Amino acid sequence: MTWSSAWRLPPERKLMNPKASRNFSGPWRRTPGRLLGTSLIRLYQLTLSGFVGHSCRHLPTCSEYGYEAIARHGLWAGGWLALFRVARCGPGGTRGLDPVPEELAPRFRWYLPWRYWSVGRHAA
Repeated sequence: MTWSSAWRLPPERKLMNPKASRNFSGPWRRTPGRLLGTSLIRLYQLTLSGFVGHSCRHLPTCSEYGYEAIARHGLWAGGWLALFRVARCGPGGTRGLDPVPEELAPRFRWYLPWRYWSVGRHAA
């Protein structure tokens, strides 16, 4: 093994996009509310997240969850999902895999925000 071959990327890393973000990269409607919400979360990730450290007990992290929730479900519903996710991340809360739901059930209405608390309460 030569010195230069030791620093080559393994084949599986070559397939990855080097510009890929850690956040949700699927298709989503870029409305002003969603852009505002995802921009604020991205600003947090680039600035304050480094000071807080790796303290999230879930996968994806709370900021990644919030970004995806707002991108998928809009600022109002995604914001409530993200807020309740951060509340569940505290002491005595859940831990483990807790993905953002792809679709919300019809019982989740904009005028009943407390119902978003039940999403993800039984994380693995």
